[in-house]
Amino acid sequence: MSTKSKIILGIVGAAAAGVAIGLLLAPEKGTELRAKISQSAGDWSGHLSDLFASAKEEVGSLTKKGSKAAAEAGNKFNNMGESYS
Repeated sequence: MSTKSKIILGIVGAAAAGVAIGLLLAPEKGTELRAKISQSAGDWSGHLSDLFASAKEEVGSLTKKGSKAAAEAGNKFNNMGESYS
């Protein structure tokens, strides 16, 4: 996971904790509070799903780049071996 992804995940986690604490300390009826918590949890769930999907795409991209680099290195090695034969 890149530094950028770690920072974003940390910010999202801290914000979620802040929202939960703020809602729990708010002077409201229990039913209203539970509804707000449920809505906030759904919103954060969507944001985290998007973040994880983005991270998955990034990992897939890095995997492809790594495979390509390994294939190129293998080809260079084979070419060097042939030139010394």
